[in-house]
Amino acid sequence: MKHENLLKQHRLKATPQRIAIIELMQHAGHISIEDLYDVIRKKFASISLATLYKNIHSMMDVSLIREVKIPGHKTKYEIEKSSHAHVMCKQCGELKDIPVDPASLLQTGGFDISGYKADDVSIVISGICSDCQQK
Repeated sequence: MKHENLLKQHRLKATPQRIAIIELMQHAGHISIEDLYDVIRKKFASISLATLYKNIHSMMDVSLIREVKIPGHKTKYEIEKSSHAHVMCKQCGELKDIPVDPASLLQTGGFDISGYKADDVSIVISGICSDCQQK
């Protein structure tokens, strides 16, 4: 029921497909469109990739979910939450949230962005996770 309410709070119709998308995103944390499509098709065999993209974009338009762009990797999606950055393992691909407000770096970091008015800041730190380091 809470996923239905989340959609309604963002003025989106709570369709079974949208509820399933939100449930999968909440469970996965971060998920690519391909992985989302593979799982969602098991529940809704007739859903097309175009329909999935349409639902994703309508949820992004109302800031319910956001895109996590990872240089050199496929874009992932997550449910919108408080400002944070990401750390990604270059070996296993694990993507985790870290409690850093990327936008605060513009105010305190002394960066010169040459007159730009920033409206979005994202950070993805890459490295090797502790599990992969021990292998």
